[in-house]
Amino acid sequence: MALRSRSISAVLLASLVAGCRSVPPPEPARDAADPTPPVTLFDGVSLAGWAPSHFGGDGEVTVEDGRLVLGVGGPLTGVTWVGGELPRDGYELQLDAARVEGGDFFCALTFPVGASAASLVLGGWGGSVTGISNLDGADASENETTRYLYYETGRRYAVRLRVADGRIRAWLDGEPIVDADLTGRAVGIRPEVAPSLPLGVASYATRASIGPITLLRLPTGA
Repeated sequence: MALRSRSISAVLLASLVAGCRSVPPPEPARDAADPTPPVTLFDGVSLAGWAPSHFGGDGEVTVEDGRLVLGVGGPLTGVTWVGGELPRDGYELQLDAARVEGGDFFCALTFPVGASAASLVLGGWGGSVTGISNLDGADASENETTRYLYYETGRRYAVRLRVADGRIRAWLDGEPIVDADLTGRAVGIRPEVAPSLPLGVASYATRASIGPITLLRLPTGA
């Protein structure tokens, strides 16, 4: 009987270990001793360093109550970074975003990836599609990063994006939503968001509210 109990215990322990291995990797911790502080790209006060993206049919872009507000466009509205050179690898971006009105994406964050760029789309294709556009020519609705998430109108979502070590990783409210290995992949953007290059935030037929945007250059090997 004792032998049987030990056997059952061993099976349970093995099951627990296997279950732990299936848990998504946590957010990588930041080194408190990192000498490179985050750089504020949008401070909630003015549009310094940014310009309207001029997609054609854009809604109004304003700063209200410390937030960047993208008005409903026909269909796109956005802003593009014009404030200087950006890293193309080894960095993180952070912001928060909310859908205030409308039913499509409230945040298409276009960002540098090596010699190219990509976009993190939140709430596209009718309101729920989340993922990276484009990988090997496939956009966020049709590649392995595609997820369908429910977004509450008016709720602010914390967005963290990391480009480093040959991967694009992203978190929403601290939960991992993207972990894309770029080895041997063609990375690009959908042509309609080209005005967002090299860095921009856009919404589609949707009024969006964007919080402070920060950039962190990662130490080598982070």
